[in-house]
Amino acid sequence: MSLAPPPLPADAAPIVAAAATPARARHEQARLGKRLRHLVGRTIADYGMIEDGDKVMVCLSGGKDSYTLLDLLLQLRAKAPVRFELVAVNLDQKQPGFPAHVLPDYLRSLDVPFTILEQDTYSVVQRVIPEGKTMCSLCSRLRRGALYAHAQREGFSKIALGHHRDDLVATFFLNLFHHGKLATMPPKLRSDDGKHVVIRPLARVAEADIVAYADGKGFPIIPCNLCGSQENLQRKQIKRMLDDWERQTPGRIQQIANALTDVRPAQLADPTLFDFLALARRGDAPLPDAHAWLAGEARES
Repeated sequence: MSLAPPPLPADAAPIVAAAATPARARHEQARLGKRLRHLVGRTIADYGMIEDGDKVMVCLSGGKDSYTLLDLLLQLRAKAPVRFELVAVNLDQKQPGFPAHVLPDYLRSLDVPFTILEQDTYSVVQRVIPEGKTMCSLCSRLRRGALYAHAQREGFSKIALGHHRDDLVATFFLNLFHHGKLATMPPKLRSDDGKHVVIRPLARVAEADIVAYADGKGFPIIPCNLCGSQENLQRKQIKRMLDDWERQTPGRIQQIANALTDVRPAQLADPTLFDFLALARRGDAPLPDAHAWLAGEARES
């Protein structure tokens, strides 16, 4: 029996529309906020993301996704059935022109505890990556290492990241097209070293809704152009493909996201996930393996 949460209903697709008046805009923003709180709260519950007594490190980059993540978690914490601590953490990678005052000023205005880590990963990437090559992969690994090390030092029980529904769908196709596997960013995972639990509370939230929510909230967005905005080229291609599909067939991305929660191993081809050998067997005699099947062919050659 599948333990995956049920697929989201059709109304989970973005509902944001242009508002004609300030009053209408406020109404739409309030409606969107309520809807996103419901989606995130349901996701947290379905995947057991946050427990009583958790100390959650919210990774804040200064982009729309992480601002929205922090904002919604703060709202949910006020009425949550469990008590948990939120601490915002930003990694200052010493990129030229980074406005170092923006995040501290914003977080102080909310009275949110925060830590600004300083690590010059930018110089490392510049030194290691040849000119003209994409820096994102190495930069991401260095950033993750610094954040994980901080989480271990400070005793955080969960690390919250701002990846959203569209990120999960895009990662699925990146793995499919470029790595030959069916995999994506899971809503909740344990790090490879077993020391950290990573959660993605925005896993069901559409990027279009995050854009509208962040715009309505007026978050002090720090533009991602400090190193040339070198978004992974393969991911950009996937995003263009998904955008085209969504224009041609509205709701397509949500259908794909739903499919990620409805995996049926017996209808795929991975013998490690489904016991094809035992399917409709006659008798108890052991089945010949691949070597036995190919032995005759080898003799003939």
